[in-house]
Amino acid sequence: MSKQLTVLDTETCCAPIATATVAAEAAADLATAFKALGDPVRLQLLSMIASADGGEACVCDLTPAFDLTGPTISHHLKVLREAGLVESDRRGTWVWYRANRPKLAALSALLGTPAPVA
Repeated sequence: MSKQLTVLDTETCCAPIATATVAAEAAADLATAFKALGDPVRLQLLSMIASADGGEACVCDLTPAFDLTGPTISHHLKVLREAGLVESDRRGTWVWYRANRPKLAALSALLGTPAPVA
């Protein structure tokens, strides 16, 4: 079962939590992304993908960086993909991943303003 990527409207979902309440639908979508990033391997994978030269990384370059099996890495990439944090394309026998920049911007904007000091 594939999930569709939800593109979040900046005005609807991305006001910093210190300045506005997050709507329930946006909160559910963003929580899925934050949950996906709660695993150190997935956080590192996203970092590797987002910082890769040319803006994308081949799974063949990601797998050797971990002491994990190929299927485990594939599982983590699937979680990132289903959370809308990465997009992928198959090219021959390899899959190439790139960060979903609008989704990362939404996560960043949500946390962008520090809470006021009481």
